[in-house]
Amino acid sequence: MLLYVIRHGETYWNAERKMQGHLGSDLNENGVRLAEVTAKGLADVPFDLCITSPLLRARHTAEILMQGRNKPVLQEERLKELNFGIWEGRCVAPGKMEIPREQYRMFRLDPFHYQPPEGGETFRELISRTGEFFDELIHNPDYQDKTILISAHGGAVRAFLNRLYDDPEDFWQGGVPMNCAYSIVEVKNGVPSLVAADQVCYGEEEFPEYYKNWGKV
Repeated sequence: MLLYVIRHGETYWNAERKMQGHLGSDLNENGVRLAEVTAKGLADVPFDLCITSPLLRARHTAEILMQGRNKPVLQEERLKELNFGIWEGRCVAPGKMEIPREQYRMFRLDPFHYQPPEGGETFRELISRTGEFFDELIHNPDYQDKTILISAHGGAVRAFLNRLYDDPEDFWQGGVPMNCAYSIVEVKNGVPSLVAADQVCYGEEEFPEYYKNWGKV
């Protein structure tokens, strides 16, 4: 089994620096372009199926990458992004911060001590639900010889892959994955290994400044 685990393309809320969890916006023009560039970069990968978060931005990305393949695209609730509760849609841009600054610093720099707002999730809860799906997937006998695209979100991708990182306590691994960045997991006899991490089909010059400076809050 091979898993290509991808974060969705850029959205309107990404560009506006809004908290985007279970709510959110669709891909913006740049997000569609990044997904199309990535689709070309992965054109030779023989995907057998795609499993996507049901949220629009992930589904739209999956549709672009799977276009013309005539393969199943399934939805999985446990791939949704971290739920930000009452903070959904609030701005976190410098000078426009609409949530407590210290809480946002914890979210970025010390996520396992981040305290979610009303209706929100902790990072441990996110790891638990994505990990439950991960275990079911890699032990599914029907998928053992398949190449599968997983379309999800920045936090959900990090949580899904958490156990495979050298240091699982370093949740962000230096930062959220770039839009349309993908990692590759190989599964042999039920044992997964991370064989490539945070690959992109475009140049670093396209990385937004706020992702380049993830650790500076």
